[in-house]
Amino acid sequence: MFDAVQGNRPERRSALITRELSRLNVDIATLSDVHFLGEGSLPEHGVGYTFFCLRKRATDGRISGLGCMVSIFIADRLENQPTSHYDCMMSMCLPLKNNQYVTLFNVYAPTLQAEPAEKKNKFYSELRSLLQSTFADDNCDFFARVGQDAVAWKGVLGTHGIGNCNGNGRMLLEICTE
Repeated sequence: MFDAVQGNRPERRSALITRELSRLNVDIATLSDVHFLGEGSLPEHGVGYTFFCLRKRATDGRISGLGCMVSIFIADRLENQPTSHYDCMMSMCLPLKNNQYVTLFNVYAPTLQAEPAEKKNKFYSELRSLLQSTFADDNCDFFARVGQDAVAWKGVLGTHGIGNCNGNGRMLLEICTE
């Protein structure tokens, strides 16, 4: 179980987040920069959500981590808890009808200014491995700056992109092309 110390706060941040998700009728929200240590789950009974936190190494302090908030309706149907991959990736397999599943990924990518470059290259190598371990016919949706050139990235990028592609977006598109 993770360390959920409140400190001087009158209410856990997870409880505040779940109230807002409930108000907005959101069933699943992925979180980054989660500052809990370890891994585990924390039910927020008052508003009907479970908070999952995944940290592979608690020895690196409370710098960053990943988590997700899942409505109790969905959390109760999970066959397995969310899984940690590498240092900055997690996945959750949701059962659908007729023995079908959807896998959601929460990935915390390094910024364009990330140093050293080896860290960024390692991240994209790990992401490539994770995506290759999924079924080839699965659809993926990433929140990234990949631009709008659906013609150049046919079969990889949809027609609803906005803005321009940056270096990290290009690396992601190249991985998805593979």
